[in-house]
Amino acid sequence: MQLETERLLIREIVESDWQSIHTYTSMPEVTAHTAWGPNTEEDTQAYVQDVIRMQQAEPREAYELAIVLKKESLLIGGAGLHLVEQSNAEIGYVLHPAYQGKGYVTEACRALLHFGFRQLGMHRIYAKCRPENPASERVMLRLGMQREGLLREHWFYKGSYHNSVLYSMLDRELE
Repeated sequence: MQLETERLLIREIVESDWQSIHTYTSMPEVTAHTAWGPNTEEDTQAYVQDVIRMQQAEPREAYELAIVLKKESLLIGGAGLHLVEQSNAEIGYVLHPAYQGKGYVTEACRALLHFGFRQLGMHRIYAKCRPENPASERVMLRLGMQREGLLREHWFYKGSYHNSVLYSMLDRELE
């Protein structure tokens, strides 16, 4: 599976991607708002193996994809779509800090939203982020997602409970 935008290829992760992925998954500033990381090399290699297993699942319930700059053939991040229920999915993303603020995540997620709604037949796609991560919230707004509310202390990780802001889009809202 591969999606293409003006500047990006959004493609399946392959085993040889692990080192490129590790360059950002090992960074504390990247993983500050995630339930994982900073990753060791072993963590990243295990993640890539898990993704490859997801690719082979029947029926497929998760799409963890590499975000690659087309011109440079450079892997700069990842975006995922996880089917939660029959017609609902969760979208997520992570990007190397050197490439943040350039619209790459918005571009990749817009393509992934089209894929989820048009090809997978999803009715609702949602995203969550920590309130302390306004850059992620801005991505959701640029995508045209609607804020649904605050999930209070719904997530326990790294030793404490955390809130998340919830956004979503319905299939009829896709532009």
